Amino acid sequence: MHEIIHIRGVDCHAPAPLGRQDLLVAAGRVLAVAPSLDPGGLGHPVRTVDGDGLLACPGLVDSLVHFGGGGGEGGFATRTAPLEPRDAIAAGVTTLVGALGTDDITRSHADLLAHARALGAHGLSGYVLTGSYRVPVRTLTGSVRDDLVLIPEVIGVGEIAIADHRGSQPGVEEMARIAADSRVGGMLAGKAGTVLVHVGDGAEGLDLIEAVARRYPIPATQWHPTHVNRHAALLAQGERWARSGGRIDLTASTTPALIEAGEVPAAEALARLLANGIGSDRITLSSDGQASLPQFDAAGRLVALDVAPIGSLVACLRDAVRLHGVSLADALAVVTRTPAQVWGLARKGRIAPGCDADLLLLDRGNLALRATVAGGRYHALG
Repeated sequence: MHEIIHIRGVDCHAPAPLGRQDLLVAAGRVLAVAPSLDPGGLGHPVRTVDGDGLLACPGLVDSLVHFGGGGGEGGFATRTAPLEPRDAIAAGVTTLVGALGTDDITRSHADLLAHARALGAHGLSGYVLTGSYRVPVRTLTGSVRDDLVLIPEVIGVGEIAIADHRGSQPGVEEMARIAADSRVGGMLAGKAGTVLVHVGDGAEGLDLIEAVARRYPIPATQWHPTHVNRHAALLAQGERWARSGGRIDLTASTTPALIEAGEVPAAEALARLLANGIGSDRITLSSDGQASLPQFDAAGRLVALDVAPIGSLVACLRDAVRLHGVSLADALAVVTRTPAQVWGLARKGRIAPGCDADLLLLDRGNLALRATVAGGRYHALG
């Protein structure tokens, strides 16, 4: 049974600042947000949380998590482990969009779907993308449209790889067909049908989806290119894409070697985009959790590999505010409200009556995570 949670006198950011509020949560939903609430007459035990010194915000919405595990570019021993639900809770990530990557042979959509449903047992919300780096798209039912219409957890397609030696090197017509199938499947199912595009470090960058946008009547928002902070030239191209009506995703997980090779840290990239006039409604951050972070030499040989931590998302949020001067409202929006809009998740990414009870309590001073409420379940942290 879901408990009733009364968070009293908390500095509420929904993600826009609402000031000092009481929050009432029950049955997995936010019931009320008001300056003063008295749940004493509900006839049910209530967990009361003192919000003094705390900041409440929506649970983080992560646009890319390999929650079934990823990797494998260096052989079977380099496959990464599946995500542990407790790690998502400890990182404040309450909504996860799961995808396959390079490996769609020993990793499967059936396994990805099973992991998504297992997350639900912990109060987390797991969604699935059909497809992988490979084109033609490999799906669960044999059709992008069928997957979207018939499988509730499937909300889009991805990661489709472009500008990457691990991709299938698709052409304009193939990419347009993927977007069209995902768009129509999404329309029939009442879903966004967004296509997540993995952008590698090839010099062509976003050229392929820009060509599709010029030639076909498919909205730029049907695409969601990720890893756009991979290097400065790609970030500049991503800025132009966002300015022309598209949306872009920055990857929070990185390594010192990747930064030395030219990757722009996500918090710094976010600050740069906002300063250049790109609104927070055009930008998302994702962790790429449990993915491999491979480094290849000039011949395409793997030379090193790290595992992307899901905790990079909340760390990037803190860095954006504390180190790069990003407003808290903008920093929260790109990890809550905007990704929820990208994926068509109307009850996610906001604190308002009727929204899902996915909340974080942060220390108001240093933004350290103190508690996660996932699906109405309270988890004290730290």
